[in-house]
Amino acid sequence: MNQSDYLLLVLGMGVVTYLPRWVPLLFLSRRQLPQWFVEWLDLLPVAILSALLAPELVTHGVPRCLSLSQAKLWVALPTFVFALKTKSLGGTVLVGMALYWVAGKIF
Repeated sequence: MNQSDYLLLVLGMGVVTYLPRWVPLLFLSRRQLPQWFVEWLDLLPVAILSALLAPELVTHGVPRCLSLSQAKLWVALPTFVFALKTKSLGGTVLVGMALYWVAGKIF
């Protein structure tokens, strides 16, 4: 591939990434959405984050097996409690990193 092919590839990826975000904003930004729909949309980030984290925290190996004795899970629990109490992203990251470091020394 030459440079113009790479440039077209990057531009194409940008268009494909940008359009699915821009089109709904264009049509929905001037409309009043029903309250139930707005509340439902508020739940999506939590659901997506849970779907991404839960398998990593409670399973391991190939094929995946349920395992509740992983250090990652035991680090995530107090980090989650810290996040709930403080609502601090930076503090949560620091606490999680510190606990993960301590867990690495213990396990």
